[in-house]
Amino acid sequence: MAGHSKWANIKHKKGKTDAQRGKIFTKIGREIAIVVKQGGADPETNSKLRDVIAKAKAANMPNETITRSIKKAAGDVDSANYEEIVYEGYGPGGVAVIVEATTDNRNRTAGDIRHYFDKFGGNLGTSGCVSFMFDKKGVILIEKKDGIVEEELMTQVIEADVEDFSVEDEYYEIITEPDDFSKVREHLEQKGYEFMSAEIEMVPQNMTKLTDPKHIENMEKLIENLEDLDDVQNIFHNWDVE
Repeated sequence: MAGHSKWANIKHKKGKTDAQRGKIFTKIGREIAIVVKQGGADPETNSKLRDVIAKAKAANMPNETITRSIKKAAGDVDSANYEEIVYEGYGPGGVAVIVEATTDNRNRTAGDIRHYFDKFGGNLGTSGCVSFMFDKKGVILIEKKDGIVEEELMTQVIEADVEDFSVEDEYYEIITEPDDFSKVREHLEQKGYEFMSAEIEMVPQNMTKLTDPKHIENMEKLIENLEDLDDVQNIFHNWDVE
C-alpha cells in the first residue's frame, strides 16, 4: 500500500500552500461548511468536523480562522449551498484521475474540469470509469524529525490497530480503513503527534509510469490547473511520479 508517490504530492501541496495559502484555506472553509451543515458545529459530536479540523491544522490554518469558519457555517443560513461531486477520467498517457469538488454550480464546475482534461490530453469519463482502480483509505503522514522515535510510534500504531505502517525516506505512513480513520487519528493526536497530512484518500492499486516528456509536462499542467480551481478539493491519480 505504501510508496504511492505521496511525498511528491505533499511537496507539491507545500509549495501551493506557501504560494496560495488563502486559496487553500478557502477550500478547507468549504469543507467545514459542508460537514457543519451535515452534522452540526460541535466537534465533540461531529466526527467529520473533527477530521476537517485536523486537516486544517496540518495545513497550518490558524485556530482563529478555523473557529471563524465553523461559526460562519453554523450561523449563515443564506450561505451558498455547496454539494460534493466526484469526477473521473484519464490524464495523458492513460493516468487514472479522480477529482473531488465542492460546488454551488454543477455546470460551471463540470465545464471547467472538462476544459482542462481536454486541453492537456486527457478525457473526462463517466462515474466509476477509474474508481475501481483505487481503494478508499485513511492516510496519515508524520514527518521524520527530531523528537519522534520510530519504535515508540510503531508501538502507538500497533495499539491503534491500523491496517499498515511503513517507513519512507522522509515520513512515516499510516494506513487505516475509512471507518477507523478518526479513531486512529485522535489516538495519535492524544499522544502528541503532529501530521503532515491526515485525510481520507483514494489510494491507487497500481501505478502508471509516463516516459513521453510531453505526457509528463501535460500531466503536471493538468494537476496544477485543476488545483487552481476554487471548486476542486482533492485530486487523486495513479501517476508514478519520479
